[in-house]
Amino acid sequence: QVQLVESGGGFMQPGGSLTLSCVVSGIRVASQAMGWYRQAPAKQRELVARITTSGQLYYEDSVKGRFTISRDSAKNMVYLQMNLLKPEDTAKYYCKPIFVNVPWGQGTQVTVSS
Repeated sequence: QVQLVESGGGFMQPGGSLTLSCVVSGIRVASQAMGWYRQAPAKQRELVARITTSGQLYYEDSVKGRFTISRDSAKNMVYLQMNLLKPEDTAKYYCKPIFVNVPWGQGTQVTVSS
């Protein structure tokens, strides 16, 4: 059974940085395209970053140059480094394999406000 446990969120002022972590069990992160998604209040969940099995990286336009997705195959974890945070980054963040239908984790809340 696949389990996804996100952590690292919190409250941050604009311009700050946070690193989100996702512990993955049941699948190998190196064998799956993995993504970070976010869902803001009253908005649809959106994919903001993904890493392919070959290590290619893709980002949603609003986070390009500020967010970095990475994985640690040995630890079977996925990370999202978030820099230059903006209020519009406020959302609950989730990690999930892109092409495998598995239950969502509980997510981790990121709140950016002055």
